[in-house]
Amino acid sequence: MQSRRQSLIEAITNVVVGYALAVITQIVVFPWFGLQVSLCDNLAIGALFVMISLLRSYALRRLFERWR
Repeated sequence: MQSRRQSLIEAITNVVVGYALAVITQIVVFPWFGLQVSLCDNLAIGALFVMISLLRSYALRRLFERWR
């Protein structure tokens, strides 16, 4: 069984990797749609999604551990 701490560490790792991929994707894809966003704005947008993703990942992990 995975502890709460392990769940949190896994969720944070997942989100950090996802954040890097999201920012890189935004930098590449946004211009295809005519969206000009500064690096600072890309990082801020990514940070908002990171917070949401971290909460989602942790909650789902705990839910699945409870069902286990």
